[in-house]
Amino acid sequence: MWQTAFLKRLPRLLQPNQLAIFEACLIGLISGLAAVSLKQGAAAIAGWRLDLAHQYPVWVVLPIVGLVGGFLAGLLIERAAPEATGSGIPQVKAALGHVSIALNARVAIVKLFSTLLSLGSGLTLGRQGPTVQIGAAIAAQLSAWVPTSPEHRRQLIAAGAAAGLAAGFNAPIAGVLFVVEELLQDVSGLTLGTAILASFIGAVVSRLLGGGGLNVNMTGLYTSFSIAEIPLFIALGILAGLFGALFNRGVLLSLAFNRRSLKVGLPWRIGFAGLISGLAVAFLPAVLRDTASLQEVWLTSALGWKITALIFVTKFILTLIASGSGAPGGLFAPSLILGSALGYLVSTAAQHLQLMGIPLGVEFGEGLITTSALAGMGAFFSAVTRGPITAIVIVFEMTTNFNLVLPLMIGSVTAYLVAESIYGGSIYKHLLASNGIHLKPETAIDTRLAGLTAADIMQRHVETVSSQMRLDEAIQAFSRSHHRGFPVVDDGKLVGIVTQSDLTRIHERDLAGDLFLNLIMTPNPVTVSPTAPLSQVLYLLNRFKVSRLPVLERRKLLGIITRADIIRAESDQLSGEVKQVGIQPDPSYVVYQTRAPAVGKGRLLVPISNPQTAESLLQMAAAIARERHYELECLQVIPIARHQDPAETPVSTTISRRLLKRAARLGEEWQIPVHTQVRVTHDVAHAILEAVKDRHIDLLLMGWKGSTVTPGRVFGSVVDTIIRQASCDVVLIKNPNSAPAHPKLDRWLIPTAGGPNSRKAIQLLPAFARLTKQPEVFLCQVHQPERSRTDIEALKDAMVFLSNRLRCPVVLRSVCANSVSEAVVDLAQKDQCDVIVLGATREGLLQQVIKGNIPEEIARQCDCTVILVRGAIK
Repeated sequence: MWQTAFLKRLPRLLQPNQLAIFEACLIGLISGLAAVSLKQGAAAIAGWRLDLAHQYPVWVVLPIVGLVGGFLAGLLIERAAPEATGSGIPQVKAALGHVSIALNARVAIVKLFSTLLSLGSGLTLGRQGPTVQIGAAIAAQLSAWVPTSPEHRRQLIAAGAAAGLAAGFNAPIAGVLFVVEELLQDVSGLTLGTAILASFIGAVVSRLLGGGGLNVNMTGLYTSFSIAEIPLFIALGILAGLFGALFNRGVLLSLAFNRRSLKVGLPWRIGFAGLISGLAVAFLPAVLRDTASLQEVWLTSALGWKITALIFVTKFILTLIASGSGAPGGLFAPSLILGSALGYLVSTAAQHLQLMGIPLGVEFGEGLITTSALAGMGAFFSAVTRGPITAIVIVFEMTTNFNLVLPLMIGSVTAYLVAESIYGGSIYKHLLASNGIHLKPETAIDTRLAGLTAADIMQRHVETVSSQMRLDEAIQAFSRSHHRGFPVVDDGKLVGIVTQSDLTRIHERDLAGDLFLNLIMTPNPVTVSPTAPLSQVLYLLNRFKVSRLPVLERRKLLGIITRADIIRAESDQLSGEVKQVGIQPDPSYVVYQTRAPAVGKGRLLVPISNPQTAESLLQMAAAIARERHYELECLQVIPIARHQDPAETPVSTTISRRLLKRAARLGEEWQIPVHTQVRVTHDVAHAILEAVKDRHIDLLLMGWKGSTVTPGRVFGSVVDTIIRQASCDVVLIKNPNSAPAHPKLDRWLIPTAGGPNSRKAIQLLPAFARLTKQPEVFLCQVHQPERSRTDIEALKDAMVFLSNRLRCPVVLRSVCANSVSEAVVDLAQKDQCDVIVLGATREGLLQQVIKGNIPEEIARQCDCTVILVRGAIK
């Protein structure tokens, strides 16, 4: 639909603050309209019910209407939206507590109509709780239409809840405070801004279209307060706390009774509650048969204390029955009505005590009775919801009488303390617990993660490509990089993004040819601003199913974020090891080095990390260095936490120097110049690449595990980076799983396809042959059945080269097989080979991912030494 499409475009059309203002206004408007519809609709149905009661026997009409209306409300909820049961505030509280619970337009509509049926049929519940859920559901639906971060969605739901309460009571300040005090417990600027604006709009719409909230009309009423009356309001608070705790406990017991003892569905439970309510109200005085008229009782003493006490008891019990059935309706209005009746009864009782001769020092009159009734409203509300501030502000906003502030404060705080000491926790917390939902407070970990932004996580140095780059050039760019996606930038502006998946699809269709990137890239990719929080980054990655997010500021590319960057940042923050996040490591720092005479024709770098494999690596490196007249550069890397400065962090080099001394002794034995160094770094691969550049390395020889479990990696995180970015020749050596200090190196298998890396591998074999007295060499070529043998001349050249340089026979093998890796493994096992020497595939690592990583397959399946050779990147 065009409306939904328009809403989805809003984040791009509006700035974040403008979008928040628009959303808050829309939420407030709809919440106000819903509150007015609920108020007037319930009054219309109640009026129709009373008209029937005047025409037919009241003891027949009221119970039947209650039964039918309750049944229909329960049926609607059961069939359309089970989340619409009860007051709705526990559901909103759960959603704000990161619990997966349905809040959408469907829930709002079902809540509206089921509450109309419930209240109109005579169930003694309120409409303000449902308006809270309706407002929150409207906000949640809006956040689903307008893509936003989870945190922003949470704040929108809070604003919707505030607007619903404000519209129900015509009390915008109370709506905001209730969200802060009970639901969200967050006072951030965005939360307050959206909540205040939504509450204001909701209250204005409700007042203009629907009139007052609970019809508290102060005209002609007088309130008073004096210091001598403080004990009276403390006593009122104590009683309100006692009855409020009893009320909460009664709601839970009624709910448990309905679930365990009444073996009927929700429609019948609510129908029975409507039946009982209708019977009870039928026997009340005619003026009280309209449950809405009970809202007028608290400010008048015309009915006397006996009728008021009857109202208190009846309302108390019927509310427990209705709420326990799961009927849609809130507890706000019943709490206020019960509190007003209690306040009137307390002031009347005190007056009678003084008339009986017990001096209380209080001057009783209409002002004190009215003040007691209104203070009782706040006190009972505070005891039930455990929100004393909200209780004070709700009554004050409805009456706008400053004389009530101190009595309200005394009664509400006292009631809160008493109720909390008897039965801790608000009614909504216990209702959630009865459904198996236990909300946990935000932890310090959440706070640390919430502080991360896109600028903290992003990679600032981004490799980019042009939209006019040819696809074969793009494939080469991917093969030289460890990244699996590139932003496409023209004239300094981001125009798209291209990934390995895009190239793979084109490769599979054999369409590469002369195509350019602008034909296969994803234009207008999903982006994020540098100030966006981590929650929004995660939301965008998940919602649009992408693996990387360019970070833009006015279309200028500042950096890029991948899932690996987020995992690294979260790991650092959760472990508490870093205070500052950023994936770009500082330059490594040399803390120890030795220098030998620079007399070689080149340099060979050997990073040493594992003492168990160091001896064999050094032996092979020394053999190559002696054959080529190279100097040997031995490197030991000490990684440190990211928040530490490599140049200032104290480290122990004892173990490192011990390893490097072994290399120096080997150099003396082989008469090879050996240089050593120890580097402190944030990133091992980064330190090795720095050493390659700083020391002008010609060949890098390092250990290789033979396989990796890291998603998206071919050889492993460090090795992948080295083999893709090191400018020199690279030799990777995987030792057997249970390698001795000097593994057996007698029988050598060299598969060749005639490529440049295969020739590099063959050229290293004479040096390696020095490591054994009786070498045996098997030179083989594997070709697939559907293809003819290729590059026979290269195979012959390799045969001639090895025959002239080795003092041993060279056996030539030609194998026809569908799988290169399986054929090589079979040959190695058949000939009991000790070493397999491989050249990296000619197409590069991107094609290895597409076709399958042959060296990794061979290394994983063979329990022997595997050597992989990759020539220098030109």
